[in-house]
Amino acid sequence: MTTLMTMRTVAVCLLFALAPLARAADSQWILQQGTLTYHVSHPLHQSEGVSHEARGKGICHAGQCDFLIAVPVKSFDSGDSNRDLHMIQVTRGAQFPMVTVRTRLPESASASATVQADLEIQFAGQTAQYKKVPFQLVTQGNQIRITGTIAATLTDFNIDPPTLLTMPVKNDIPIRVDLTWRPQ
Repeated sequence: MTTLMTMRTVAVCLLFALAPLARAADSQWILQQGTLTYHVSHPLHQSEGVSHEARGKGICHAGQCDFLIAVPVKSFDSGDSNRDLHMIQVTRGAQFPMVTVRTRLPESASASATVQADLEIQFAGQTAQYKKVPFQLVTQGNQIRITGTIAATLTDFNIDPPTLLTMPVKNDIPIRVDLTWRPQ
């Protein structure tokens, strides 16, 4: 009887000892749904291009999570096919067909309602860094929805502002982000 109790005690102690290791194990996240929307302002009109084709993955290890999101340039739809074709030309979309976003967050960020992320965005053959971009996080079951706006500009990516009737669009191209992640 004493041996059985000792074995149970050892088993319970072992479970408690291994519990932190189970939490510290690598975890992976997959982008279940992603929408990116850019806004362009011109003195004569406003337009937005929307893509629902964002794909992404996140890997957490040792308390840090690395995320990668990719979106095809040609997937943005402004409702005007001529404008979309011109956007692909101006951004060198044939030569650089993907927009990629990378970020690293602490694993504990999912417990917060907001997080400030440092982003690295590759677009139009250029890489831009954005520091402390605020995002809102909402947990829905096992999913995390992240929303926010990146204050991007055309000059961040060495893009000459396109013109309409000799008037250029504004340099600011804010990008709204709406991403829903789930564990894989």
